[in-house]
Amino acid sequence: MDVSVGRLARAGLYAGALIGPFGGAITTSILPEIGASFGRSAGSAASTLTFYLVPFAVLMLVSGTFAQRWGPQRTVRIAYIAYAVTSALAASAWTFEVLLAARALQGAANSFTTPVLLAVIAASTPKEKLGRALGLFGSTQAAGQTSAPLVGGLTAEIDWRLAFVVISVVAVGLAVLGVPQTDAEPERNASLRSAFVPSTIRPAVVAFVGWGCLGGLSFLVAFRLDDVFGLGAGERGLLLTGFGIVGFLTARQVGKAIDRFGAATTVVVGATLGAGLIAAAGTTPVVAIVVLAWALTGAAAQGVLVSINALVLQSENANRGGSVSVVQSLRFMGAAAAPLAFVPLYQAHPLLGFLVPAGLLITVPAVVTWSGRGAGTRRTPQPEAPPPLR
Repeated sequence: MDVSVGRLARAGLYAGALIGPFGGAITTSILPEIGASFGRSAGSAASTLTFYLVPFAVLMLVSGTFAQRWGPQRTVRIAYIAYAVTSALAASAWTFEVLLAARALQGAANSFTTPVLLAVIAASTPKEKLGRALGLFGSTQAAGQTSAPLVGGLTAEIDWRLAFVVISVVAVGLAVLGVPQTDAEPERNASLRSAFVPSTIRPAVVAFVGWGCLGGLSFLVAFRLDDVFGLGAGERGLLLTGFGIVGFLTARQVGKAIDRFGAATTVVVGATLGAGLIAAAGTTPVVAIVVLAWALTGAAAQGVLVSINALVLQSENANRGGSVSVVQSLRFMGAAAAPLAFVPLYQAHPLLGFLVPAGLLITVPAVVTWSGRGAGTRRTPQPEAPPPLR
């Protein structure tokens, strides 16, 4: 009985990886329907994405450390219950302002799930198999991100509110399952400062640049498909899903590569390949190559994301939950910063919008990762020999 309960909790651990990005992206394809319900434009309804993302990213700077203090079982159950309640509030929202408040609270609740799940994976997985476990986690996250627009669109054929009802029900089920028990005790004295150490900051910088210049460029690819090839919204949306599909299919292979070659190597390889693919997507005159390059970028993005999670979780920092939450926070901040950074470049010259992030991908991850590796392996100075006896 205990074994079956443990297996269910382990399954819930990976199901929890899916529901976070699923809930975040659920409104992507139903913005016109949401706007029509409240007499707003689809552009105004797009703020439901921002209201989710901002508290999610900001609170994740500290959520992992608080989870270290409270313990994973307690933290995850409270977070899932809060996620279920706020999703139900979104489903029953009677004004647009209530819906925005519910989305903000959803994001806040989810900030206390992702870093805890990653920390539990690290604590319950043998070190030589950690890469594969993180790869599976990454693939389920990609599945949630990719399937959300489809599920949202299908439910909107009946009523867009049903999408939030589904999320609420699933969150209740996950709260019942909880997470697997580990030998790690809650760190009652875990400090926020303990998460902001070099072994965390370096992967966080790579996450900021990597996700901002890879997944964060989907809007630029959409711009180019419209401006250069004249594709409609439906066609653009369908073609952009290749990124998530390929990410889902390759994340576990990335995890195996981490176990074999090391996370420092795979993060640099993923970023370098991503740079070439982004440059190809922004320069080729053939629409099929743009679509193929963008789809393969999903694999490069997993090479970066799974690897940086491995880098921080393999560190000796006792506050691993706090550290991974900082890394995840910077990842989503990078996505939020990408439009501000690259839209002006694209407007100045379309090539700049793609070649500048490609250049950042080639340089920043390699410099930050390998310099950190050198610092981590620097030889410890030997004590001086005592002076000879007279």
